[in-house]
Amino acid sequence: MKKQEIDHILVRMLDSHRDVSDLNLTVGKPMQVESAGELIPVDIKPNFKALTPFQTEIFALNLINRNRHLTESLLSSGSCDLSYSLPGKARFRVSIFSQSGHLSIVLRKLESKIPTIKERGLPETMYKIAEEKNGIVLVTGATGSGKTTTLAAILDQINETKSIHVITLEDPVEYQHPHKKSTFNQRELGIDFDSYANGLRAALRQAPKVILVGEMRDRETVEIGLRAAETGHLVLTTLHTVDAGSTVNRILGMFTSEDERQIRIRLSDTMRWIVCQRLLPMIGGGRVATFEILGTNLRVRDAILNGESEGKTFYDIMQASTAFGMTTFDQHLVSLYEQGLITPKTAMTYASQKGLVGRGIDAIKSSRGEATTDIEKLELDRSYEKSF
Repeated sequence: MKKQEIDHILVRMLDSHRDVSDLNLTVGKPMQVESAGELIPVDIKPNFKALTPFQTEIFALNLINRNRHLTESLLSSGSCDLSYSLPGKARFRVSIFSQSGHLSIVLRKLESKIPTIKERGLPETMYKIAEEKNGIVLVTGATGSGKTTTLAAILDQINETKSIHVITLEDPVEYQHPHKKSTFNQRELGIDFDSYANGLRAALRQAPKVILVGEMRDRETVEIGLRAAETGHLVLTTLHTVDAGSTVNRILGMFTSEDERQIRIRLSDTMRWIVCQRLLPMIGGGRVATFEILGTNLRVRDAILNGESEGKTFYDIMQASTAFGMTTFDQHLVSLYEQGLITPKTAMTYASQKGLVGRGIDAIKSSRGEATTDIEKLELDRSYEKSF
């Protein structure tokens, strides 16, 4: 199989359905694309009813294109990540991995246009994040929840407003930022540096004001990231966590109990924002992001230093600090319902505290003059008599 054949198949898969986000090649299944969150088989000629191990392996080797680092990573760890371009058509973030002795491939389509905060409808807090001078900003969520897009929008705002040096360490490079006011140097794991820790350590000698680290994967990377934030850099990075509280606990969990107090002190001094996000099904099709945002203030620093306690949880702090750009998932879900973007059922499904979201939805319905219950009529049972 030649590169021209690979490109032809990828183009056919992309054009097979609307809003394709991922291409999936798995042994025993036909070629599939993900559209609006669902995997759909692709009808392509010649017809691949069920991909064979040989076909996926040949496909994978063509994508790797004899890259020694990627080959070693695939053989030693069972997976490798790379970027792949269809000139004039699309760019992909590619993950090749072993399963049951066979190779599977997932290609995520990357946006060619740099997103902006306004175009994406992101919370106004993102503008505040772009104005930060130093510290750590963590964007968290599951794989495919839009973390990279959010960070790209923040970096674009910095690019529009500040004349500074920005270094990105990515795996792989997804959005290619043009030089506007800022100067961008975008480095790719496996091509320009061998590990996030080494790339971040080298970045400290390259005079950046802003450093984007694709992911805080280990203790060493977190430690160097904290040092970078302490020495006046703004560090933007991601973690795979579900909410603000678990994000703090994940970082603390990377260190021994002997180091915990010191890390709590350093984190309370350097943490600026934690942005957690999820993607929900939207009315009319497509998906919309919901956010949980934790900023920093005296109460937050105290909770990081001494741990959460009753009445002093991160959830309580966010709930009481909406005026300062913070929000809980539950508050944002109610806001999305009010804007007509999601259904009450979706809001309740993804709610952390269903009672709070239910009351918020009922309040909105009442303000619109809508019924808040499907019980049509209540009356006393006058036939009931109680004898003494």
